[in-house]
Amino acid sequence: MSKTDRVACQGIPGAFSYLAAKRMFPEREICFYSTFEAALTAVSDKEAFCAVLPVENSAAGRVTDMHRLLADMSLYVIAEHFLPVRHCLLGTKETDLEKIRVVRSHPQALSQCRLFLKSLNVQTEAVGNTALAAKEIAALQREDTAAIASEAAAELYGLKVLQADIQDFGTNTTRFWVLSRTPAEEVEPDKAVTSFVFWVKNKPAALYKCLGGFATNGIDLLRLESYVDPERFLTSAGFLVDVAAHQKTSAFQRAMEELAFFSEKVKILGTYPADPYRIKMKKKQEEMSV
Repeated sequence: MSKTDRVACQGIPGAFSYLAAKRMFPEREICFYSTFEAALTAVSDKEAFCAVLPVENSAAGRVTDMHRLLADMSLYVIAEHFLPVRHCLLGTKETDLEKIRVVRSHPQALSQCRLFLKSLNVQTEAVGNTALAAKEIAALQREDTAAIASEAAAELYGLKVLQADIQDFGTNTTRFWVLSRTPAEEVEPDKAVTSFVFWVKNKPAALYKCLGGFATNGIDLLRLESYVDPERFLTSAGFLVDVAAHQKTSAFQRAMEELAFFSEKVKILGTYPADPYRIKMKKKQEEMSV
């Protein structure tokens, strides 16, 4: 398979990024990188067709500072995917739940299973990836140490599921972005999501003025997150925004003109189709509000 068919993700086989990539691109080769930045660089350097990386979780919030990584890269968000995340506590074949004293996993997984871990009264150790934690447990063969990872990781690394579904919330879901060198094509305007970042100076009503155009043009804000620029944290603020609009529509362009007038800098990350999960949940919420 050529490099143009490869999909980059962070971690190793069995990681949730791997599961998301396989679900979206079942016929493509998955290539692994140790960091999110390395996976994105692989796409920029034409070592891979695209990258599949997590951006936010329903329980733990933002997963990666994707806006910061993309600031200096000419990559586009071309799709989103919502993956239900079912965490499992994995141990060696010889151990059981009562023997566990230490649990390893990615910081996000540890955060998403906080209540379960509290009930166990164990020490936690953060590692770079959930599947890596499982692989390390398999290599160590220690009966007092377990990993939080996927059921697929248990099968891959010969571990036993000590307890399944240990996440704090049954609706635990992680959103992934697919990033490519070229923008998405032929996105239906009524099913489009556009993501962008912008920066404003720390002045009274600055954010209100920047976002006012979206309200007057009838555009829904799906996500608004602030972040700090290390070089300008006392003078300005950055924001990551998702809106329910296509960037080529007149309403979006009018809103962006107003945003550009009041902001320091704006960068559109991409327009892409809303994942069916997003559409399904929106309809469900609308039905509940009737």
